[in-house]
Amino acid sequence: MKVLANDGISQSGIEALEASGFEVITTTVAQEQLISYINENNIDVILVRSATKVRKDIIDACSNLKIIGRGGVGMDNIDVDYAREKGLHVINTPAASSQSVAELVFAHLYGGVRFLHDSNRNMPLEGDSNFKKLKKNYAKGIELRGKTIGIVGFGRIGQEVAKIALGVGMKVVAADKFVDEARITLDFYNGESLNFDIKTEAFDSLLKKSDFVTLHVPAQKEYVIGKSELQLMKDGASIINAARGGVIDEVALVDALNSGKIAFAGLDTFEDEPKPAVQVLMNGRISLTPHIGAATNEAQDRIGVELANQIKNLLLVDKK
Repeated sequence: MKVLANDGISQSGIEALEASGFEVITTTVAQEQLISYINENNIDVILVRSATKVRKDIIDACSNLKIIGRGGVGMDNIDVDYAREKGLHVINTPAASSQSVAELVFAHLYGGVRFLHDSNRNMPLEGDSNFKKLKKNYAKGIELRGKTIGIVGFGRIGQEVAKIALGVGMKVVAADKFVDEARITLDFYNGESLNFDIKTEAFDSLLKKSDFVTLHVPAQKEYVIGKSELQLMKDGASIINAARGGVIDEVALVDALNSGKIAFAGLDTFEDEPKPAVQVLMNGRISLTPHIGAATNEAQDRIGVELANQIKNLLLVDKK
């Protein structure tokens, strides 16, 4: 059986599949050529990340497909319900990249409170000519310890963010439409652990009391954070989006940043990927990364192995 990993797969995932007799193809096929490629090569499984879309046209035209796999959490680039109605298995790896995304959130947070994102832009240009001026400009940083972080979306990733925040010494508040309470367990290097029970609360309440807001929600039809939500936030608060593009109104965000209502933002996802708006890219108050939340070596290894195990269970174990 053949597996097309159109957006790539880790070597550990390839080895796990090949050891079970699968042929793994890592050729990147253009979206408009996918149907013909899948049919001509008798592909049984297609694996994607966020770049490739598997819509109704592919599902209808490729009768040999048995599994559609998403290396990551969100599956908004796949017509999941339709595929399942047609008898296909649709799988993803919801837990594999949670820690990686959470750590990126804190990379943005630490960079923001100490102006690293802006300093790294200006030091190469002015470090040798305006060193004292830059030192003064970046000398009013703040610490995360003792501050309140509001986590919007308290699933796997949100709870991983909470673990780091608690370890840093932050107060954690959370909002989620489906989760009322979660137990957060901090595991330490020496085998000891601590438990924290966190109850979720109203979204508006979270916005009003948080020094930092971080979003961990799936793609939405409407903005989660728009002009009215930004106005509810504390003056000088900050916001991070490592979830999905389109959950923040970027026009309203830029206005809030320029007015000083919001101190800084960290964005890993954008409304107009893969061509983010210029006014977002050029704003000195925004820390920017190109949708790399799950892009660590460790996460990709976990994703590859988890996909391989699910494929083997569905196509091999079920036949025994």
